[in-house]
Amino acid sequence: MKTIQKTAIALAASGLFATAAFAQTAPAAPEAPEASPVTANVSVVSDYRYRGISQSNLRPAVQGGFDYAHESGFYIGNWNSSITWVNNLNPNVSSGVEMDFYAGVKKELIGEGFASDLGVLQYYYPTSGNFTKPNVNPNTTELYAAQNYTFGPVTGFVKFSYAVTNTFGYNTSSGSYYPDLTANYDTGIWGLAVNAHVGYQKIAGQSVVSGTPTASYTDWKLGLTKDFGGGLSLAAAYIGTNAAKSGSTYAYQSPAGKNLGGSTGVLNLTKTF
Repeated sequence: MKTIQKTAIALAASGLFATAAFAQTAPAAPEAPEASPVTANVSVVSDYRYRGISQSNLRPAVQGGFDYAHESGFYIGNWNSSITWVNNLNPNVSSGVEMDFYAGVKKELIGEGFASDLGVLQYYYPTSGNFTKPNVNPNTTELYAAQNYTFGPVTGFVKFSYAVTNTFGYNTSSGSYYPDLTANYDTGIWGLAVNAHVGYQKIAGQSVVSGTPTASYTDWKLGLTKDFGGGLSLAAAYIGTNAAKSGSTYAYQSPAGKNLGGSTGVLNLTKTF
C-alpha cells in the first residue's frame, strides 16, 4: 500500500542535455531518447510501515516493483515486499510476501500539475497452511480516487481508498476506508525534500468489545528525502499512530507483545530504473 501508492513513490532522475554552437557546420547535438513507459524500483527499508503499522514485525524488509504508463493516462503495475504480519493472524498460516497489483487512469483534468487518478488495488498474500477462520484471510481489494497537486515547490495528493472486500484479515469489514493527505516540499538545497503525511484507517463492521482495543486509528509521518541523482534516493521519516491499547494488549501487536503501531524512525533506500 502502498507506498505505491504504496506508497510509493521513488524519485526519478532526469538528464539535462546542453549544446554549444561553435560554428554553423558543427554537428547537431543528439536528441534525448524518449522516456520509457516502463519503470522499476527496488528498496531496502528498516521497517516496512504501511498506514503507520509495521508489516514486518519491526524488522527490515526488501521491496520492489514495476510500472507501465501509457500516454493515454492508463497505467498498470506490481509492487512486492517481504512481510511477516500474516503469521500473527493464525499460527497455522504463513506468508512471507505481499504482492500488490494495481491499474488505473491518471489525467490532468483540472490543469497542468493537477492529475486526477482513479484505480483499483489488489493486495495479495500467497500463503501456506490452512485458514481455520474466515476472518484471517488477508487478501484485500480497494478502489481509490486521488487528486495530485503542484504549487511551485510543493507537491502531493489527497486520496480516498475504499475496500470492497474484507480488509486485511478483519471479518465483515467490507466498506472500510482510508482518506489521507500527503505533501512534499522541495527545499532546493542539496536535493532535500520535506515529506509530511496524515491518514485515518477506518475498519468497518467491528463491534466494541470490552477489553479489546478498537482497530480504527490515525497515522502520521514527517520526514526528509535526499535525491542523490541517477534514480537513487534515501528517505528518513518519523512515523506514528494512535492505534489503541486495552490493558496490556495492543490493537496491532507482534507475537512478542510489541506495539506494531508505535512511533519510530524509519530509513528507506530506493533505486529507480
